[in-house]
Amino acid sequence: MKKYGFDYPKSIRKTFLYDLEENWYLPLLAKHKGLKMRSIKRSNFGQYDMAVNYLTSVLEEAAAINKVAVYNIDHMAQIRFRGKDTENLLNRSLGANFTGMKVGSCKYTLLLNEHGGVQDDMIVMRISETEFIAVINAGHDITDVMEEDGEKVELIADIDRIMAQKREGEEVEASDISDQLVKVDIQGPLSYKLVKEVYGQEVLRNRNNPAKNMSYFTFNEFMRDGEKYYISRTGYTNRWGWELYIPVAKAEADFKKIVSKALEFDGLLVGLGGRDENRMSAGPFGLPLMGAEYDPEHSPINAPLFETSVDFTKDDFIGKKALLKEIEKGVSKRLNIIITEGIVSGRGVYRDGSRIGTVTSSINSPNLSHEQRLAIGSQRKNVNDPNGTAAIGLAWFYQNQFEQDAEGKDIIKDGDKPIRIPVQFFREESDQRPVGSPMLGYITQEGVSEATAPKPLKHIENL
Repeated sequence: MKKYGFDYPKSIRKTFLYDLEENWYLPLLAKHKGLKMRSIKRSNFGQYDMAVNYLTSVLEEAAAINKVAVYNIDHMAQIRFRGKDTENLLNRSLGANFTGMKVGSCKYTLLLNEHGGVQDDMIVMRISETEFIAVINAGHDITDVMEEDGEKVELIADIDRIMAQKREGEEVEASDISDQLVKVDIQGPLSYKLVKEVYGQEVLRNRNNPAKNMSYFTFNEFMRDGEKYYISRTGYTNRWGWELYIPVAKAEADFKKIVSKALEFDGLLVGLGGRDENRMSAGPFGLPLMGAEYDPEHSPINAPLFETSVDFTKDDFIGKKALLKEIEKGVSKRLNIIITEGIVSGRGVYRDGSRIGTVTSSINSPNLSHEQRLAIGSQRKNVNDPNGTAAIGLAWFYQNQFEQDAEGKDIIKDGDKPIRIPVQFFREESDQRPVGSPMLGYITQEGVSEATAPKPLKHIENL
């Protein structure tokens, strides 16, 4: 069978925007904010050298979402599938149902394995009746065998997993087009204004009814100087905003325009640290991340967006049988937001002395209110200070911790007050025995900030 994925890179990869971050944005940011020059804090993410934060702190960058935040997301890959049998192939390979999907629309979906575990999550755009583009996570474009801690590990790219489902005689071509496009996301209430000033308001209009704004989970295509762009509205941070796919020939000039405007609007270029806070802090459940809340060993049942990413009415798809079997046995696990007095990544969650779950993500947040921090009951000065901080996170729980009403819905309020379930977070030995002193926190469904992604754009088009 033909291999589509890339070999494991001999050295860590750099995004197209790497040099611009280092040699253009850093001096610009230092001058704009009156900051001293220093190195960008970076981390290996998907075999890409990615900025965690720039000269500004993770907290500053996380707060930028309240104005406008720009993300270098060029480590994510774009895979093109085309041919008359593409729809059938994607239906067999992915959880979502692509039958009848409209041209110009987007779908969020999961690539599962036969055991129901998550290999990747992605957005799929329908370009035409016979062409789709899948936007996949960093590192999921590699098909190779590598050595890790003395053991051989096989990596299979998403494109190879999907094309392995192609049947003899079917007409489907697949190609990685990531080297043709540079992905930059623009999020926050001033994102409409920024995109309009850089590209014009017409790119934000409904492709089928230009008198109206773009609908949620749609995308537009437009041309500039003979180059083709894509712009989608899928809520990368669960807030208002757009995901922009810039042709390489225009990427440097456009990136400079976008970021300069963001600084003018009191926004920032945001690294992976701020991104992680942003994906967790909007809405009652936050957004799960591949490699944290999702992994190949566990099913995504009862994660946020599960019902929208998997369609059981389809005849079959990879992982369907395993998911149905698990559901038939009864699934009690839940994914919830936690608010804690400090970062609790990887800790066990305990309630009344019993272990009830595991933390999958945790990061300090500037978006928590003083009242939310005081509710922790912490003795820490930085938590209780009016200008202090605490952490937010996501945790998988063995069972739903909220009582339910007669209709089976979680009871998340007592009158006007949000229900907050006090818990403790312990470090653990390899056998999950708790050690040391716990951190305090609580489980909640109140959210940290509002999820605005699907709300009408009329709320921000005149800001």
